[in-house]
Amino acid sequence: QLQLVESGGGLVQPGGSLRLSCAASENIFSISAMGWYRQAPGKQRELVAGITRGGSTNYPDSAKGRFTISRDNAKNTVYLQMNSLKPEDTAVYYCYAKNYARDYWGQGTQVTVSS
Repeated sequence: QLQLVESGGGLVQPGGSLRLSCAASENIFSISAMGWYRQAPGKQRELVAGITRGGSTNYPDSAKGRFTISRDNAKNTVYLQMNSLKPEDTAVYYCYAKNYARDYWGQGTQVTVSS
């Protein structure tokens, strides 16, 4: 059973930055893909950033140029650096991993962008 634990969420002013961390219970080197999703009130969960085992990344238009996903295999951790945050970025952010045919999710961490 793969376990994912997010941290780093909190309250930040518009234009500010946050870095989210996702610690995995297994070596992420062997995991097919990892990434971040978010879910805001009244909206569906959406992809924020993804990274494959081979290092390919993908971002939706809402995140391009502002968000960066990275990983540290030695620490079994994936990061999401978020810059130039906007109020519409407010959501619960979830770490996910795809391992073989199964999807795994973290518990989520709240990000609130407000002055």
